[in-house]
Amino acid sequence: MQAEAHVPRPGSCGPAVLAYVGLGANLGDALATLREAVAALRALPAVDEVRVSPVYRSAPIESSGPDYLNAVAAVVTTLPPLDFLARLQAIEQAHGRLRPYRNAPRTLDLDLLLWGQDRIALPELEVPHPRMHERAFVLAPLADLDPDLVVPGRGPARVLLDAVQDQRLVRLADSLVPGDPACGVTP
Repeated sequence: MQAEAHVPRPGSCGPAVLAYVGLGANLGDALATLREAVAALRALPAVDEVRVSPVYRSAPIESSGPDYLNAVAAVVTTLPPLDFLARLQAIEQAHGRLRPYRNAPRTLDLDLLLWGQDRIALPELEVPHPRMHERAFVLAPLADLDPDLVVPGRGPARVLLDAVQDQRLVRLADSLVPGDPACGVTP
């Protein structure tokens, strides 16, 4: 999927950018929540395309609680990065996301992982996500979406994934898209 090939929607804010969003949940009906989050991403203004990786189950890292369900979405958008981040946080809040402490269990976690090939260093946003290269539950779905993906400043996602092979990760389903037969898979 090439962001340059997309024409921005009327009323959009700028050129189309291919962003990657990490999706995770480990409280409540995590699979249903991830499906709802994908639908919410698709409904955002100035979003032209959303592709979603397979779903994975992973053990919490630097955290406690039940296993997580994770996926990554590739999103073509014309929103500016901070506006897009605010929309992601609104989706989290709509699903009951609380932040009582760092790495607390959560109903929904949406992380802005990549913004094209840009590097962003702001108090409220750091892209590439600062720990994504240390997380199999991010790298495996990224590599599913784009086997040749290069994380700016870090290298190819497939190579980074080799360094975290010791992290437990189980592929569960092929899609979070309603109507897709893989959505019937119950983790």
